[in-house]
Amino acid sequence: MRRNMTKEECHLWFDYLRGYKPRFKRQRIVGNYILDFYCEQAKLAVEADGSQHYEEEGMLYDAERDLYLLNQGIMVLRFSNRDIWERFEGIKMQIDEEVKKRWHPPTTASRSPAP
Repeated sequence: MRRNMTKEECHLWFDYLRGYKPRFKRQRIVGNYILDFYCEQAKLAVEADGSQHYEEEGMLYDAERDLYLLNQGIMVLRFSNRDIWERFEGIKMQIDEEVKKRWHPPTTASRSPAP
């Protein structure tokens, strides 16, 4: 695990995910992998990808990792560091849309009445 976030991770965390509901957590361990950001309620991981993720070895590792996570019911959204700076508003919308598709909070109407 890294103690220090990258600039892009800081931007995502402090300017969006830190206050998001349902809650995201940083540097979450799932199996043998560490997720940049993870929302357990939506089973959604958000990854900020640097240049190493676009090299052959990095792409193979990410494919294996994403398949493992998918088998755990976790969807992974990946964003390049460049995209985080150039299309931040669109990334926020994409994360929000995916959380809304995947998270179904309990409502008072779905609860059984007390005996």
